[in-house]
Amino acid sequence: MQTEVPQLELTILMPCLNEAETVGGCVRIARSYLRSRDIHGEVLVADNGSSDDSVGIANREGARIIHVPTRGYGSALAAGIEAARGEFVVMGDADASYDFSGLDPFLSHLRQGSDLVVGNRFRGGIAPGAMPALHRYLGNPLLSFLGRLFFRAPIGDIYCGLRGMRRSSVLGLQLSSKGMEFANEMVAKAVLDGQRVTEVPTTLSPDGRSRRPHLRSFRDGWRTIRFLFLFCPNWLYLVPGVVLMSVGLALTVFLVIGQVRIGDVVFDVGTLIYCAFLAATGYQAVLFGILSKAYARAAGFQPSSRLLDRIVRLSSIEAGLITGFVLLVSGIALAVVSFLRWQEVGFGELATSQHIRVILPAALGFFLGVQTILGVLFLGAMTVGRRAPMSPKRDWVELGDRVH
Repeated sequence: MQTEVPQLELTILMPCLNEAETVGGCVRIARSYLRSRDIHGEVLVADNGSSDDSVGIANREGARIIHVPTRGYGSALAAGIEAARGEFVVMGDADASYDFSGLDPFLSHLRQGSDLVVGNRFRGGIAPGAMPALHRYLGNPLLSFLGRLFFRAPIGDIYCGLRGMRRSSVLGLQLSSKGMEFANEMVAKAVLDGQRVTEVPTTLSPDGRSRRPHLRSFRDGWRTIRFLFLFCPNWLYLVPGVVLMSVGLALTVFLVIGQVRIGDVVFDVGTLIYCAFLAATGYQAVLFGILSKAYARAAGFQPSSRLLDRIVRLSSIEAGLITGFVLLVSGIALAVVSFLRWQEVGFGELATSQHIRVILPAALGFFLGVQTILGVLFLGAMTVGRRAPMSPKRDWVELGDRVH
């Protein structure tokens, strides 16, 4: 996004796609709010390809209009934030569900230094019929809980579409989502970037449209969960991976030495096989976690990570290759021992219990060695010095130049 210096204090931004029934009223209320508070600002409508008279209505009501050809809620908002002339931006849907006359709490927190101010409809009030029961009692609370758990974000309503932001701060996040998960990416990146995030109560009314909303519950919910895990791979990979690997390796060592008896229960080679599989699964999860962090940072999904930088610095490609080679050679050496034992009996039948206690560690060492070598090479490819990304192409067109 471009970062030209804003000329106004506040831009009230409305993404729009076929909102002819409601956009006019939203623009009127927003402009009335600016006048009543004597705020030097503008109302900006980011049209995302409306086929009705939304653009004409918004223009007649005094909004500045940009046309955003790339489809998607996130695309419209990203272009609107880039085109905004205000130091602060308050975004809200143009479907009459949000109260554009009640923006004082948002603007107050922004003036006091907050970078992102998110509305909470559960605290402010949800009118009957304004939110489906599935969203109100399951989807939104669950996703908001994941946001607090993963990022410690002080957000109780992660899907609230009425939110204010400091334009320079949000431009620095380099948001990239094109769909409904744009709002969640904004919260996640703001927290990861150390920005000041606050929450204020707001209200939600039934939207004024006669058609179905653009939101699709399961599709957009899944996309949100996917992005939350991408932004915080610790909970998807690293935490469960470390637990599985630690438990699996510890039990594997005990059972390689010999069977373990607890009361009348005997744990032998059957349990050993499962424990080795557990260790291998955990190790691969940890490796995926490190690679996911590296990819998320390289792709701009996450800011730089001190922990990841330290891992990359201390674990050079050469050191990783040596570690993988040692594991691989250890596995091969145990496999040779197993082969020699088999040769001693003329390649006949061996005692199963003792044989597996050699074969399984050999296979585990071979597997971990190969995975380490491949993982380190891939990590090196992603973290090698990268050229600064080019500035993205401007993705909006101004329709006129009306300033109010």
